[in-house]
Amino acid sequence: MNRRSFLRKSAVGAAAFTVLPREVFGKMGGDSRYIAPSDQLTHGIIGMGGISYSENHFYSDSTCRLVSICDVDANHLNNGVKNIKERLGETVKPYRDWRELAHDPNVDIVHICTPPHWHGLMSIEAAKAGKDIWCEKPMTRTIGEGKAVMEAVKRNGRVFRLNTWFRFKDTFYGLGTTVKPLKKLVASGKLGWPLTVRISGATGFAWKFYWTGKENLIPEPVPAELDYDMWLGPAPFKPYNVHRTHSTFRGYWDYDGGGLADMGQHYIDPVQYILGKDDEFPVKVEVDAPQQHPDAVGTWRSITYTYADGCKIILEGEGFESKGKVPYIEGPLGSVYKGFECTIPNVMNVINELPDPEPQETDFVKCVHTRHRFALDEIKGYHSATIVNMGVCALRLGRTLNFDPKTQTFIGDDAANLLINQPMRGEWGKYLF
Repeated sequence: MNRRSFLRKSAVGAAAFTVLPREVFGKMGGDSRYIAPSDQLTHGIIGMGGISYSENHFYSDSTCRLVSICDVDANHLNNGVKNIKERLGETVKPYRDWRELAHDPNVDIVHICTPPHWHGLMSIEAAKAGKDIWCEKPMTRTIGEGKAVMEAVKRNGRVFRLNTWFRFKDTFYGLGTTVKPLKKLVASGKLGWPLTVRISGATGFAWKFYWTGKENLIPEPVPAELDYDMWLGPAPFKPYNVHRTHSTFRGYWDYDGGGLADMGQHYIDPVQYILGKDDEFPVKVEVDAPQQHPDAVGTWRSITYTYADGCKIILEGEGFESKGKVPYIEGPLGSVYKGFECTIPNVMNVINELPDPEPQETDFVKCVHTRHRFALDEIKGYHSATIVNMGVCALRLGRTLNFDPKTQTFIGDDAANLLINQPMRGEWGKYLF
């Protein structure tokens, strides 16, 4: 019997013997809907950096209450406790070791807001502990970790959400439209096939393009408030420098993959959905980039993914920021540009007459209650994360890579395959399976 079932059964048993005011069992939400404690979910946040304060994570309401937080930086942790008390009116339990939060019996949902080199291990351990998982993008730092997360979620019967949302809500970066009309237009075949999708500075992709690392960092003393060994966790040991941690960690291969890894899934995941390729992988990735440093992420000019049917996704980087008008989606019969300009006459009238795509379940709390899949679950997330990480592998090695979708390995390239499952420092690897 899990905690939620126990609370429900206890409430029923208590009601048979006495009548208690409903304040004992729950409280009114802002929507005037009464929810008993047995129905109100709880969540904990691991990583109290900037992203943890987004509206997606930093909340406590009648459907899901924030009860615990964790951070390896004492300043971040203390500030989190203070801000939650002041802004949300909640007293939360603070942790320095994420494993304690993952196994806290009072936590139903684990929100993972750490650097990506932790996403895989934390998601897997949370699944083992019987928690449902809300994870920041990219889903994982490597292809192998993504596959392990997908398998752990299935094995433990958990509900998983990846925190990028453009496939189902909000105006897609730089295009002046949501994804839905693009999905309808592509599915209609009116643009022809195969299609080429260009993700460029014109659509906002250059926002974090220059989130690069610094070479030859000088070792610095570790601040007293930071548990640097735990911050590194599975990553190789490198002497502390402030630029490795917190908001600038994205510039180092050990923890992330620059703007490509940080923003790539935001852009590529909706494209997978638009093209109807949620269960597919590209078969080739090509890079145009200078040789990368083994530690610090550098810049690149373009990354091109090609699917077996000839469809392409082209990521445009350095040198494309001021390029002239180019189509976002281009096919043999038509093209779509930024602002939803289209070569098809009266395109919006055409789209309005097309059937809508299948509905998507976008209420994560509802999914946790019903045990239904979220719109962007671990399977779809693994596919789009793998595409991002294919690009990272090709960029680090500086060459074209061919990918076998059946085995999810690179064809005839041992060095590339070593990047799929990378060794973990110390005993952290035991948490992967």
